[in-house]
Order: sequence, then structure tokens, then C-alpha cells
Amino acid sequence: MSRTPRRRLALTIGIAAATATAALIPATTAFANTDHAAHHAQAPSHLAPKPTIVLVHGAWADASSFAPITSRLIADGYTVLSAPTPLRGLASDSASVAAFVNQATSGPVILVGHSYGGAVISEAALSAPTVKGLVYVDAFAPATGETIVDLAGAKPGSALAADPTSIFDFVQDPAQPAGDVDVYIKRSLFAGIFGADLPKQEAAGLAATESAISVGALNEPATGAAWKTLPSWFYIGTDDKVIPTAEQVAMAQRAHGTIVTGKADHLSMLEQPKAIASLIERAASSTTHNK
Repeated sequence: MSRTPRRRLALTIGIAAATATAALIPATTAFANTDHAAHHAQAPSHLAPKPTIVLVHGAWADASSFAPITSRLIADGYTVLSAPTPLRGLASDSASVAAFVNQATSGPVILVGHSYGGAVISEAALSAPTVKGLVYVDAFAPATGETIVDLAGAKPGSALAADPTSIFDFVQDPAQPAGDVDVYIKRSLFAGIFGADLPKQEAAGLAATESAISVGALNEPATGAAWKTLPSWFYIGTDDKVIPTAEQVAMAQRAHGTIVTGKADHLSMLEQPKAIASLIERAASSTTHNK
């Protein structure tokens, strides 16, 4: 039986939204609010060298979305790298990031993932033994067997749970299997979904340069979850329209992660860079102390 790519995506999102039963798992989770960016923890100079920070962008974005954070971390003495994220499939994207960590870094690593990049770091770290901690920024943290589509529809409020034809443009990539189309957020909707709090000109520039993700990547189940064995930190923007706050909290709590919240939408790296850089440094300092 054949379906058009749009009907296929609509069906999977609809099923996920109707059947998801994700629940908050009790955990000892630390909450903080960083609207005023209060945390500035750094490892004392007498400790081992600081971990390398490897940034992993998500769908409809690229490495430049981390620019404000990158400059702060470098100024504080960290080596910062951006790993390639092809956005072709969860397993292949995770393998690319793991290979990058294993071959392009030395010493301990903190992986930082935004949005879909959270799913990537959760799987990549399983094949990269130097990774010591995971930082999720408005990010998905799937359990084994879960997909991005599952999690987007697990709680009410995600713009991605709407009729796909109303929010996405579709392009068939000749290099992809038939039916596995590339998905772009409609430019007219990009700012409202991703960065309503950003200046209009900046949001328009991001919409013009968005990187498409394949439908297959959104529907590919996770094969593992490194947050089960590695410490994790979560920055959650309370105005996020892509991953509802309640769903991000649920994922963070089952990971027994440290949660920090702040007023930002899905591109909180651009809206709260000081707070997020501080959280990453807390993660780096913690893993250095616990080495």
C-alpha cells in the first residue's frame, strides 16, 4: 500500500499525538531559573584540563545557532567544536557525531545537543567513551524505541503536531529513498514557531538558511540512550513551541537530569546565551571534579 509522503508524515504525527502516554518519572531533579543568569561555575585551575565542548545542532538550523554560546565558552578557556549533523537519519547522524568525537578530540568531552541534536547526542555518546556528560538545550532525549514524532506529540502544545501540510514544505531528495522527503518549515511560519522573541530581521535570516531534515530521521526509533549512564543537564525555554515544556521536564526527570529553566522559545541559545553557557560550564566543572 502506498501513501504520499505528506499523508505518511501526517499519519505518524497523528498517531503519536493520540497514543503517547509519557509520564513524569519520579527523580531527584534540580530546578533553577536563569532569567538573570546567576550561575558561573568553572573548574579550579589546579584540576585536570577542561573538557572539550562539542556542539550538535538540530533540525532546521546549523552550527551558527550556537555562535553566542561558542564565543562565551572560548573566552572562558574552553575548546569548542561543532560536530557535523547531516540530518539524514538518527542512526547515521549519531554515527557521524561519534566518529567526530573519537577522531577529532582528545580527552574528556561534554556533548551539547539542541532540539533533534539531543536525540543525536543520546545515541552518539554510546559509541564515544570520552564523553563524560550530556547537555540538552530545548532538546529531545528519547528512550530506546522512541522517535522524534512520538515525543513531539506526547504532550499538548507542539506546533509540530499540526497538519504537516500546513507548516512544512516538502522536497524529494534524489539521494534519499523514494518517499523519504526533506522537510522545511514554511518561511512565513518559521519565526512564530522557532524564534518569536528574536528580532524580525534575525528570525528572517534564520528562516532563509534553515537546514532540512528527512522524514525518515523524524520517524527513526532511538536504539539507545546514553542519559541512562551519563550525567545530564537540561536547559528548558518556557516559551518553547516546538517541544512543550511539560514534555521536556518529563524527559529530564526520567534521565535524573539537572533542570534549568528560563524565558525563551525554541532558540534559547540565541535568547539566553549567557545562562546556557553557564550551564554548560557547570556540567564541565562537575565532570572534572568527579573524574
